[in-house]
Amino acid sequence: MKHPNPRAGILDVEPYVGGRHSIEGVEKVILLASNETPLGASQNAVKAYRNAAENMHRYCDGHAVDLRKSIGNRFCCDPARIVCGAGSDEIIQMLIRAYAGPKEELIFSKHGFSIYPIFAIGAGVTPVAAEETDLTADTEEILSKVTDRTRLVFLANPNNPTGTYITKNALAKFREKLREDILLVLDGAYAEYVTSIDYTSGIELVEQNENVVMTRTCSKIFGLAALRLGWAYCPPAVADVLNRIRSPFNVNGPAQAAGIAAMEDQAHTERSLAHNEEWLPWLSNSLTELGLKVVPSAANFVLASFGSKGVAETVYQGLLNSGIITRHMTSYHLPDCLRISVGLENDNKALVNSIKDLVGKKNG
Repeated sequence: MKHPNPRAGILDVEPYVGGRHSIEGVEKVILLASNETPLGASQNAVKAYRNAAENMHRYCDGHAVDLRKSIGNRFCCDPARIVCGAGSDEIIQMLIRAYAGPKEELIFSKHGFSIYPIFAIGAGVTPVAAEETDLTADTEEILSKVTDRTRLVFLANPNNPTGTYITKNALAKFREKLREDILLVLDGAYAEYVTSIDYTSGIELVEQNENVVMTRTCSKIFGLAALRLGWAYCPPAVADVLNRIRSPFNVNGPAQAAGIAAMEDQAHTERSLAHNEEWLPWLSNSLTELGLKVVPSAANFVLASFGSKGVAETVYQGLLNSGIITRHMTSYHLPDCLRISVGLENDNKALVNSIKDLVGKKNG
């Protein structure tokens, strides 16, 4: 029997699987799998979201004018260069659809965000993975992968799931070596967590070049993951392209209202950052003391190696049995690793104690 067939390669894609949020039979779960802020959203954002429900029957502002102004004020960006989306995922997908097609290529680092190759294949674009050095994107390796078919390069900075980043100077030098017709996309989903003076989210690179885009999300430090809200800072020509192909009302009204309130509540994000600055090193040091190899992270999570896939799987399952959800990194070509989000104090301590028991049993 005949039936519609998808484009060649689509069925070879492994669907994206997000972090778990429940364990059967467990009422109270500790969620450390999806890098969500443990402090939740700003109460001002929650109130704005609830108030927006009164106008649920009305179309929202399809251009997100007020939201773009709030983002611009918060990050000293030109609102005219900002394009908002249903999470930065939508922005990433639009960029791929707009700037690459069949028989063309997109380059990303080997352990980069897994959505890049998924979206690439969906658009008929060939994803090309560049090897990393010490679990950090290697710009020379990326440049070695560039061909006449290369149209985009994606760099998550800091990277998910490793937490590593490329310095401001290295990024600038990389941009200088990249062909002018290749679009460099800097994914700054975790930019707000980085405090190192040698880091840049890429705002100035966008303003200085015609082929650099920075994407950001409100899902992490702003605590709006469920609302799917992200944005891009672009050269004017790229912003024009994205506005031509995006859905007319791609960011819903309540999400816009909550986003505006979240941008204006700087005290809340400062508390979230302070919490991360206290507990990220604590978590890293505590896991290291258990004999694990922990990758230095600039984000709100750590990547811990357990030495083998078998041990990592055993610990992952053991944590589930204790009501703690982490993320096994098999899909990121890191089968010996778990990615662990920074949680509240009691959650962090419960995690470390559980891993201590599990590792001790394994060694015993």
